[in-house]
Amino acid sequence: MRTLVVGDIHGCLDELHALLARCGRGPDDRVVLVGDLVAKGPDSVGVVRWARESGVAAVLGNHDAHVLRAVHGEDDVRPRHRAIAEALDAADIAWLEALPLWLRLDAAGTETPHLVVHGGLVPGVALERQEREHLLNLRSIRADGTPSRRLDGTPWAALWPGPEHVVFGHDAVRGLQQHPFATGLDSGCVYGRELTALVLPSRELVTVPAHRAYAAIAGQK
Repeated sequence: MRTLVVGDIHGCLDELHALLARCGRGPDDRVVLVGDLVAKGPDSVGVVRWARESGVAAVLGNHDAHVLRAVHGEDDVRPRHRAIAEALDAADIAWLEALPLWLRLDAAGTETPHLVVHGGLVPGVALERQEREHLLNLRSIRADGTPSRRLDGTPWAALWPGPEHVVFGHDAVRGLQQHPFATGLDSGCVYGRELTALVLPSRELVTVPAHRAYAAIAGQK
């Protein structure tokens, strides 16, 4: 059995189907999504519904979490997240609510244990003690050793010592990242670049181009 770990989709359902086709997805392959299924792209509801109905695995991303905040009536939510929350049905919302913050993979044929998380892990902190904020939003470790959601230090993944190999998303500005014990798959599909999958156990990277740019890349939130 192969495991196909897919980077940030952001509502790009057509590109997701194209990527899985390019991977040659078979009935025994498992699909795992690194979060940020929604927002910015053309069909957030379609991505969530496809994921739920297809029985794929996923971890929660920060944009998915914003949609759930809208579901729960929080005020400081952007209109795009609120609109998605209003368009999802009860089954979609329940599926999003059940997504974990991290997922341990049993990727047959690999000697190295693999973890999937959306944002990142702070090196030196046990998995069970990682903070939700960092699991969803981490990008960097500053020179003083403090974690940051911004691009103001070293990529956390470059400092991750293993032994688990972490597969993550969230960092479209830096794009595809390949470090000794971490692989970043956010290759900016929604910004007109590519959608990327990591195939395990072969560790092959497979990409498809975005059909177009659906949003402008202009920040780190």
